[in-house]
Amino acid sequence: MNSLKKHLTLFDLIVIGVAGAVGTGVLFSSAGMAAVAGPGVVLAWLIGAVMYLFVGLTYVDLSYLYPEAGGPSRYSLYSYGKTTNMINAFADLIWYLFIPPVEALATVEGLNYFYPHFINALGNPTTAGAVLGVVLMLLFLPFNYYGVRMFANSTNVFGIAKLLLYVVVGIGFLSFAHSQNFTAYGGFMPFGMGGVFAAIPLGMFAFGGIRVIPDYAEEVKQPRLLGHAILWSVLGQTIIYVLLSLGFLTALDWSQLKIHPGTWSAIASIAGNPFLTIAQGAHVGWLIFLTVIIAVIGPFVTGYIYQGAGSRILLAMGRSGLVSAKMQELSDRYAIPVWALLVFTVIGAVVAYIAAPLPSIYSLITDAVVAGYLGFAVNPVVMLALRKEGHAGKLKNGSLVAVLAFASASLIVYWSGWPSVPYATVLLALASVVFGLMYKVKGGFVNAIWYIAYVLFLTLMTYIGSVGALKWFNIDIGSVIVVVVCLVLFLPWGIASRMAPQANPDVTAKGSVGDSA
Repeated sequence: MNSLKKHLTLFDLIVIGVAGAVGTGVLFSSAGMAAVAGPGVVLAWLIGAVMYLFVGLTYVDLSYLYPEAGGPSRYSLYSYGKTTNMINAFADLIWYLFIPPVEALATVEGLNYFYPHFINALGNPTTAGAVLGVVLMLLFLPFNYYGVRMFANSTNVFGIAKLLLYVVVGIGFLSFAHSQNFTAYGGFMPFGMGGVFAAIPLGMFAFGGIRVIPDYAEEVKQPRLLGHAILWSVLGQTIIYVLLSLGFLTALDWSQLKIHPGTWSAIASIAGNPFLTIAQGAHVGWLIFLTVIIAVIGPFVTGYIYQGAGSRILLAMGRSGLVSAKMQELSDRYAIPVWALLVFTVIGAVVAYIAAPLPSIYSLITDAVVAGYLGFAVNPVVMLALRKEGHAGKLKNGSLVAVLAFASASLIVYWSGWPSVPYATVLLALASVVFGLMYKVKGGFVNAIWYIAYVLFLTLMTYIGSVGALKWFNIDIGSVIVVVVCLVLFLPWGIASRMAPQANPDVTAKGSVGDSA
């Protein structure tokens, strides 16, 4: 029987983690984050890094116990059974299915600089842009098809080149030296901590690259390297994000953008890539050129990395009996989940294409990534549930890490706001019901009630809070309510809902696929 090949090194994982994260998010999020936080955007990136680090550490602990492909979409199976795992896995899959099309269309937006017929005046893809998006989705395929060694080698080359370009561009923008932007227009935090909190979800998408690292756990030469890779990836991402946010604020010329000085909210209206707009306005040729290059290469590399990781999610779901067993099949020659990769690519190409005739879908696909936040929120609870059963990972103070990770994940969802959270919830419910009926998913429903209630609670909170429609209370009060309720109610409820190992048919003596592969 074929098995996945263990070729990935620590260096490979770090490049995958950093290059897979640094893409569309930092180019387009900086302006949106500055619009609600002003210079506090720098603090938002740092807080976001700490929050994501706690989430990442749960992957360290759980991947140590279960070093298998698509692991984060399988961990819940071992403590809660099929129903919770189905919800968790589809939350992950929705996130992964939409990211490559988002990145493909972001690449299209970069290419629009050379041929301005791919994006219309509203910023949405034209039919030509959607067709190019499909072509790019297909171009992602060779990077993942010819085996994990080829994937790692190509990612090391393109990823390092990409990251160096981001650093050079960040330093280039720092040379504009409009330092008064940090103090003259309301100070460092013109909207207080509420503005910083509101900015954090806009940057969470950019930190998601660490999520792909445990997806390749079964193909790592030494699974213990996963923890080091996640830590270094978060650090590398944070350095680049802070550098670029500082560069954006330093280069911000209000008069050139025809914005009244200090009108931070107007920054969100900058059309297209804000870095490119600033570079063009300043007429700095070399910076324009490099900004255009990273606008193309950046999302392209992120797109094909997520395409490969997404195929591991489908592989994991096939092993769990949530989708067709064909998703488990590996290529005889290249030892990759070939059917999972092809299905994932075709669906992504379809999503990229329908963004043209239905522009609202273009917004929806960016909102749908919130489903991924609902997906990773279950893992801290899984980690604590496993520890209650005597299955401790390698982290010292792991219980404290899990508590902080659950609070962080809950806040990330809440801050994502309305209507992003209900969009994700509806997509998740539809996928779970349809595939649950199709593949006759049984068992563990009672064990999943806490998770279902948790998702509904966060959806309700985004509706009634300042991030939603009713705005009954400000973001500070809403955040406190979310943390208190999640830690006092849902965390102990989730731990108490765990399934006893002897009652769980999916728990084996070896513990995981990765151990037996």
